[in-house]
Amino acid sequence: MTDGEKTRSIAFLNWAHGLDHFVLGIYPTLVIGLQVVYHRSYPELIALSTAMFVAFGVFSLPAGWLADRWSRRAMLALFFIGCGLSLAAAGLAPNPVMLALALFALGVFAAIYHPVGTATLIELSKARGRTLAFNGVCGNLGVALASGITAALASWFGWRGAFLIPAALAVATGVIFLMTVSDDRARTGTRTSVPDVALPRPAAITFFVLYVVISLAGGLTFNTVVIALPKMVEERVGGIDLMAVGGLSTLIFICGAAAQLVVGRLVERFTAHLLFGAIVALQFAGVLWAAHSKGMMLVPALALVMIGIYGQITVGDIVIARYTADAWRGRVYAVRFFLTFISSAAAVSLIAFLYSRGGFDLVLAALTGASGLFLAAVLGVVVLVTSVEARRRMVPAPAE
Repeated sequence: MTDGEKTRSIAFLNWAHGLDHFVLGIYPTLVIGLQVVYHRSYPELIALSTAMFVAFGVFSLPAGWLADRWSRRAMLALFFIGCGLSLAAAGLAPNPVMLALALFALGVFAAIYHPVGTATLIELSKARGRTLAFNGVCGNLGVALASGITAALASWFGWRGAFLIPAALAVATGVIFLMTVSDDRARTGTRTSVPDVALPRPAAITFFVLYVVISLAGGLTFNTVVIALPKMVEERVGGIDLMAVGGLSTLIFICGAAAQLVVGRLVERFTAHLLFGAIVALQFAGVLWAAHSKGMMLVPALALVMIGIYGQITVGDIVIARYTADAWRGRVYAVRFFLTFISSAAAVSLIAFLYSRGGFDLVLAALTGASGLFLAAVLGVVVLVTSVEARRRMVPAPAE
């Protein structure tokens, strides 16, 4: 693949990452206005997206497997077109049941990006921090802009238009992608099966177990914040309309996007696993602050949470890439994102259950616990990897 083709492919991956998070953020914003349309409560309506977030986690497993065994390019094209058609179905849904089914289909196709796109990006970029960070920023911008743009589209074209306009854009992108990115099936069987650093078996098992905890606890933290943030801002800031909710939510998410650019530079200067631990500790501090904040003080507290949440993603991916062979990365990232995003469904159910019993005070208390577990597991990885790297440096290089 030429440098020009790599650049073009990376540009599509950046756009895909933003689109992936954008389409998943449409419904959590629209649900505020749909309370009037369907005459149902917030817990009832937000629960309609449960199947979408379940699919977003579960279907990352077959997506990663198919990409490694068949074609990463074909799977990404399916992502664009499938998301577009699912959004169109949601926009045309005649009732809540059909809307829930369309959201489920959206989750199925949206699940493709993370295992496939991350593996492809690392292959093309050779795990360069800045490239991965910019890709992460694109995903963050998708989340950040989802609330504001969705609120604006709903105000101008109605809630159905907020689904249909992104639908047309996603399908068009898929067609252009197929026309301009070359077939990759010839490379499928030639990817290396040797990682940069091979872990001893006991360390590899421990690393895997810790990443299971990281994926579950981190995913629960991530998804609880992202899903509940618009409603949390509306309720705990107080006295603002839907447009203001969307604007403040966008501002909060943009803080995370900006921080990730800085992290992309830092990861090229500092040890990745140590930086990983520091950023997750910052995230935990932000969650504690948010749990005790109301009014406009909630905004900087949630911004700090976003800085931590999105800052750690790039570093975490690089840590995994260092100990995983390219030939297996699609499947390894699939497992990670399966565990991370299956917690999306748990987050939806958790928000609905806790909110109906204690409001956001109870939701934030649970979020603090999940974030604390996330931090503990990351610190476990820091200790493990530091020990392995220290032993590796002590082994003398073979004589030439």
